[in-house]
Amino acid sequence: MTSMRRFMASPTRNSKALCLAGTALLAALAFFSLFCGKYPLTLSGLLGGDAMQWRVFWTLRFSRTAVGVIGGFALGVAGFVYQTVFRNPLASPDVIGVSSGASAGAAAGILFLSGAAAVTAAAFAGALAAVCLALALSSLDRSGRRSTIVLAGIAVHSLAQTALMALKLTADPERELASIEYWIMGSLNGISGYAVGGNLALCAVCAAALFALHRQILLLSAEEGEAKLLGVSVGRLRLAVLGAATLAVACVVSLSGLISFIGLLAPHGARLLTRRNGPGTMLLGGLLGGALLVGADILARTAAATELPVSIFTSLLGAPFLIYLIARGRRDV
Repeated sequence: MTSMRRFMASPTRNSKALCLAGTALLAALAFFSLFCGKYPLTLSGLLGGDAMQWRVFWTLRFSRTAVGVIGGFALGVAGFVYQTVFRNPLASPDVIGVSSGASAGAAAGILFLSGAAAVTAAAFAGALAAVCLALALSSLDRSGRRSTIVLAGIAVHSLAQTALMALKLTADPERELASIEYWIMGSLNGISGYAVGGNLALCAVCAAALFALHRQILLLSAEEGEAKLLGVSVGRLRLAVLGAATLAVACVVSLSGLISFIGLLAPHGARLLTRRNGPGTMLLGGLLGGALLVGADILARTAAATELPVSIFTSLLGAPFLIYLIARGRRDV
């Protein structure tokens, strides 16, 4: 019960200060992102009512920055949820196959459905199928080892990649295949304000629901018997929490494509800073996730003459960090 009291404790002054710093960093990056791009935007032009600058601002820059902020925040929070519920520091939307499942679902939506809402629904179905399959595979191992979910996720990821390759073989090379490849690379380029409103609203609702359930999420990190003694319906709560986190990931993937490692990096960075696993750490993980995605998007626009995929920069950070976690054998969750 001592560990449970530690998890349920209120945020400390240190975590509050870190959350304020994370908010300031995210706000600064978001402001810079609004004015970063090939078409020059200036404060004087916007304040002077320049029609073209306002059109670019609202339809391209603002929507792109909003996806970076809200999408990155949701990926960071979802990563925290996966790691806490599965009690495994390597669990994340990437490692357990959720992101690849959502990408395969989005590819199927591009091929067989029409409209942004249909693609989002297909991405959610693929993500939900991936997490359900990973849970089913991990349940076959009765030893209770925390690494089982990671191994199951690797298997699910491989299956999703196989399905994705099969879908690519049936795609029209001139139209559909290019769209699928664009999804796989992961980019915020081309995001328009006309298509993001519903996705971002649903993503925000899922994140809000997860924060409303933060105490129950932390209870799920305890042993199942101990959580049941505290009156928690473990099975139903786990399904509801994972469903909300998966839907948030699906909403982001359906807009940006496959963006790697944010769900792994952000929660770990928050824990390393706060040395806790409470609600303040969950909030900080979301803020760091938003900062990582917006910062990577800024680099994607400025590092070369042509725009690069965002996943290049998140993978440059994430892959070495994953190797570090494996080498250290961390058990922070």
